[in-house]
Amino acid sequence: MCTAIRIKSKDTYFGRNLDLSYSFGQEVILTHRNHPFSFTDGTKVDSHPAILGIGTIANGYPLYADAFNENGLAIAGLNFPGNAFFFKPVEGKTNVSPFEWIPYLLSHASTIAQAREILRSLNLVDIPFSKSLPLAPLHWIVADDKESIVIESQKDGIHIYDDPFDVLTNNPPFPFHSENMRRYLNLSAKEEKSRFAKDLDLTPFSVGFGSLFLPGDYSSPSRFVKACFLAKNVPLSFDDEIAQQRLFFRILQSVSFLPGAVINPDGTTERTLYSSCMNLSKKTYAYQSENDATTTLVSMDDYDLDGKELLHGPLSSKESLERQRLVLA
Repeated sequence: MCTAIRIKSKDTYFGRNLDLSYSFGQEVILTHRNHPFSFTDGTKVDSHPAILGIGTIANGYPLYADAFNENGLAIAGLNFPGNAFFFKPVEGKTNVSPFEWIPYLLSHASTIAQAREILRSLNLVDIPFSKSLPLAPLHWIVADDKESIVIESQKDGIHIYDDPFDVLTNNPPFPFHSENMRRYLNLSAKEEKSRFAKDLDLTPFSVGFGSLFLPGDYSSPSRFVKACFLAKNVPLSFDDEIAQQRLFFRILQSVSFLPGAVINPDGTTERTLYSSCMNLSKKTYAYQSENDATTTLVSMDDYDLDGKELLHGPLSSKESLERQRLVLA
């Protein structure tokens, strides 16, 4: 399970919760501009925008779960089991495996408009990274400073959807979520005076009745609605970037998985491994890991990006509790 959101304010923010029942060796990875890529379609790229995100490195290859490039294009892969379908290579198509789709896109495009051109000939192929690393059943949300799109590869082909909600979760496919949002037309952050009979003048007995029936369960349709409601109503318009990041993370926390709240059929517990907040305007990647309540920030500006290296580091996992000492009034 996962939830991703995009918010446009003074800066453009994009991020996600990565929800799984197990860790996958996740770490922060910075790919320098001159790190060479060899892709399934036979093409090689020796120079590209720098890429920063979270994933794992296998045999020197960055397998990103989500990332953005220095020009402000971001992408995240979310679980899509039972619906994701990948094809055999087709001559004349851009044959890319899902494991390399994130670095492929971020190496070749810097805007959604450029991504759409690549998508015209894209064929996501059923070729795993290795026998020990099979393909994950994913769909993707892609974002820049102007818009978001969703990419779903299914048996009837690859679908590209405009995403006016700037949100993606998991199953069912995106058209269901778009239609499901119509059930919540009356949700409001404001209190509305209600009357269901001419002789009854009813007033709310607490705040929050404008959002009555806002879903709060852990299902993907409910997380989609709740994340969209909060993202469209929370005023991320501060000059203080830290304050904006704090609110962004609070939105993600509202749809995160607490250990024990969801037990999978195999008995494992779904949990939020990390939450991320990418500032696409300032080229920073902030995250909160499941074992660290603090926010950690990685900035491209702190590195000389002209190189071939892969830089990486484990997610912060320090547990700290600061004591506060009170003084006389």
